[in-house]
Amino acid sequence: MAISVIINTYNSALHLAKVLDSVSDFDEVVVCDMESTDNTIEIAKSKGARVVTFPKKHYTYCEPARNFAISQARFDWVFVVNADELVSPELRGYLYKFVLKPGKAKGLYIPRRSFILDRFRHGVYPDYNLRFFVREAVDWPAEIHSKPVVDGEVKKIPANRKDLALIQIPASIDHMIERINRYGTAEMETMKDKKVGLFHILTYPFFRFVKTYFLNGAVHYGTAGFILAFNDSVYSFYRLAKIYEFRVGHKMPGKHSREVPEEVLEEIIAGYKAEKELIKEQEKDTDANK
Repeated sequence: MAISVIINTYNSALHLAKVLDSVSDFDEVVVCDMESTDNTIEIAKSKGARVVTFPKKHYTYCEPARNFAISQARFDWVFVVNADELVSPELRGYLYKFVLKPGKAKGLYIPRRSFILDRFRHGVYPDYNLRFFVREAVDWPAEIHSKPVVDGEVKKIPANRKDLALIQIPASIDHMIERINRYGTAEMETMKDKKVGLFHILTYPFFRFVKTYFLNGAVHYGTAGFILAFNDSVYSFYRLAKIYEFRVGHKMPGKHSREVPEEVLEEIIAGYKAEKELIKEQEKDTDANK
């Protein structure tokens, strides 16, 4: 049985060569690119991958391209790998053995080893992801952070087989900052009807920090864990700030059918009148002193 590997990309040049090297022994590798502006496509072609294109439009995340990418696979079994994940030879061998005797299974959950800088995130392992399935049995919703839906039985690789886990390449600080903006904007679109005020902006980021640092165990990762928790807190802050900005946007100068909001315009006119009156008073004083 043959297996197709699918990788969705957008400006993914940083780690793509390593990722493609780790999946080079599969029967087919398809890179579905969303009109990258870096050398992602050149790297993909140089590593022997078949490249297809999905229009980026306004999207800042890959989920809208998932179904299209999967449909481009030539083989029945599809393995979706992110552009920052590595596949071990042990996992590859396991998947090929699995497809020989899948039973009634149409999909397989695969554990993933995640890192924050140099520290393995024990608290979130096995972090199961449904990434291996029969092409015709899956539907992947287009919403951000959505999960694939498989029509049929789904099995799991045992969590204690860490040698069979996907390995997530740690995000750099630059990437974490970029992702805050990109994901925050994308999630704002799905949460723009949510009411956000000062209370939410003050408290939600704080509780997000507490949840990540203490409840999810980031406290055990030293400095890297603190960076992770603080990053999650900042992400929460900017996501809420973007929602608030959207909700008050019609009141902002240049965001309304009028050039400025009425209350701002009134302030400007009042200031202009006050300035004229001041000039008149100064002119009177000047005439009186002549």
